[in-house]
Amino acid sequence: MNSTVFDPHERTVLVTGATGFIGQMLVQALQQDGHRVIALTRDPERATRLFDGKVRCIAAMDALAADERVDVIVNLAGSRILGQRWTARRRQALRASRIGLTGAAVDWIARARHKPRLLLSASAIGYYGIQAPSDDAQLTETAPPQPMFMSDLCREWEDAAAVAARHGVQVECMRFGLVLGRQGALPMMLLPIRLGLGGRLGSGRQWLSWIHVDDVIGGIAHRWRHAFGQPSTGASASADFSNFTAPEQVTQAAFSQTAAQVWNRPCFVPTPGWPLRLALGEQADLLLEGQRVTPARLQREGYVFRYPDLAGALRSLR
Repeated sequence: MNSTVFDPHERTVLVTGATGFIGQMLVQALQQDGHRVIALTRDPERATRLFDGKVRCIAAMDALAADERVDVIVNLAGSRILGQRWTARRRQALRASRIGLTGAAVDWIARARHKPRLLLSASAIGYYGIQAPSDDAQLTETAPPQPMFMSDLCREWEDAAAVAARHGVQVECMRFGLVLGRQGALPMMLLPIRLGLGGRLGSGRQWLSWIHVDDVIGGIAHRWRHAFGQPSTGASASADFSNFTAPEQVTQAAFSQTAAQVWNRPCFVPTPGWPLRLALGEQADLLLEGQRVTPARLQREGYVFRYPDLAGALRSLR
């Protein structure tokens, strides 16, 4: 992507999940803008090689002294949601990788002598639970959560981040939709389509809310500029929330049809829902039910999406 200006002033930025799909692109964009990056990662040696030795890599928040100055924390860490069944052990691991790590970051903020100005913390549109395919309502940031694991996980994740507001830090929770890029979930989603085996999944009428990875980085930069452009009150008692999804939501069938057109493939092979429910259990709802989520706050603030429509987003990734 083209260089995205986060801030005209040089800042020190701590990025958790820096070696992940979004994290790598964020680090690159931050470096292009001249910021100093610290990466929190499980494997500092690997991360140091990945970033050509240009990023300070640490394995734990305890590696940061209390008098270290960090201006912004971007919290992207979290184990992959889809794949393994949500057993009790897996649920514990997912909570630890999100809520536990976020809590460790907030604990460091509590003892830091120079508090960060901003904590941008990842969440997901799973916060809203699931939406029946027949439900066309658009979900904005004010929609409530539901009593299910994915919703509870996101809510607890956001609650852990919001504690930083008690220490005078501005907290922004970013609820990501399906992030489209050359890494992440898209390559696996495209595999049957590129093999000529694409088609609807289940009913095909379930909503799919997506965002191009370039707009994830652009949206982070937008929220950053907005935060630093406001007077620092240091008195906010809670977090703010933004949906990171494109303005265009599509059904799963429409997604498959659009992808097939972009890659010049047929799209007529349906996949029934029951094998997914058998293999994945409760998490199959994320694929067979979906959510129609709109980026109300970003649009209200005037953020201009680089890829507002699915066809354009997919063409950029061919």
